[in-house]
Amino acid sequence: MNIPDDPFFAMLIRSLQARAGETLQRRLYSTLREAIMQGQLQAQSWLPGSRVMAQRLSISRNTVNAALEQLAMEGYLHRDRRGSRVTALPQPQNRDCPAFSAAALSLRLQSLPPVLPRDTPPLLFAPGTPALNYFPLPLWRRLLDGVLREEGSRLLGYGDSAGEWPLRVAIARHLALSRGIDCDARQIVITEGALEGVNLCTQLLSEPGQTAWVEEPGYFGARSAFSAAGLRLEGVPVDEEGMNIDRDLATPTLIFTSPSHQYPTGSVLSASRRLALLAFARQQGAWIVEDDYDSEFRFSGEPIPAMRGMVSNAPVVYLGTFSKTLFPSLRIGFMVLPSALVESAQPAIRALLRGGHRAEQRALARFIEEGHYARHLASMRRLYRKRQSQLHEALAQELTVAHSVMAGEGGLHLTVAIDGV
Repeated sequence: MNIPDDPFFAMLIRSLQARAGETLQRRLYSTLREAIMQGQLQAQSWLPGSRVMAQRLSISRNTVNAALEQLAMEGYLHRDRRGSRVTALPQPQNRDCPAFSAAALSLRLQSLPPVLPRDTPPLLFAPGTPALNYFPLPLWRRLLDGVLREEGSRLLGYGDSAGEWPLRVAIARHLALSRGIDCDARQIVITEGALEGVNLCTQLLSEPGQTAWVEEPGYFGARSAFSAAGLRLEGVPVDEEGMNIDRDLATPTLIFTSPSHQYPTGSVLSASRRLALLAFARQQGAWIVEDDYDSEFRFSGEPIPAMRGMVSNAPVVYLGTFSKTLFPSLRIGFMVLPSALVESAQPAIRALLRGGHRAEQRALARFIEEGHYARHLASMRRLYRKRQSQLHEALAQELTVAHSVMAGEGGLHLTVAIDGV
């Protein structure tokens, strides 16, 4: 293209030549749009006709018309029988907008504890990460393929907000056998991991400004969820018998605890404290959120029964996850609602959740019902018991300072306390 004397066409040709790699239509559209946004083409000014533009630019008139139609559709031009006129647009402000500065981030979110990035592959000694290379991937692929082959496109919609019915039935049976929890499948809600269960409990059972008890030290995910929801946090100390509520504390709405294997100390909430906490929650109208995140991996003695199964009609929402027992990217967890909440919570669950991961949920249901889950858990217990024993030996040999090792009765982590630190 030869650059003419006319400033308008000279500008167009320079810009078209500079935008190599795009179609002519896209180059012309982008050039005119940029000129309008920057004020080079004045509001209410008329553009030359499409025939004239095509001749002066040596391009197809169809190309010109297509670019002008796109600009008109987006509101940059107004086109009628007389031609194309530039629309009057508010001029963008170049100065920084306070609403988008870092300081404008919600104070609740600014107060969240820092979280380390989750590397893939996971770092050695990363807590809560299962042995992913031991997962029976060929079996899982076969189950998933079978589900897709049999169900096909019927699984492509959202599905039930509370999760796939076969998985909820399978989880109810598993909990009855392994955790001493007697529940109906209707009480189970499938979540994207345990943390979504915490968030859902917060939305269902609390209001901003109310108080939540959390273990101190404890699971930072629960602290983050409660802080983000505007709850006041009350740290409750943990000792060798678990959460110790024998002190003056603000009356809570939610009580978060991991009674079967506390994180990070590994302590087990004693029977007397469990019963006292259940009685207190019932008396105060509070709800206990029981996080049973890795209770499947108990290395000595019998499995610790869930607190939810200790008394009838317990004010406990039970949370579980398959991220620790299978693999994290599965993103499937579950919550067990008290029977008293099942009906009243349904409208909120339908409003807050959308279902999804339907093929994976149905494959997991088969994985459980066909006995593969129980066999995998048994295999992983043997592996983790062996690894923990080796780690104990290494710590005893390499640590020359006075120390104590906690959390050794089960789970996927050990905690080392250095004396005097």
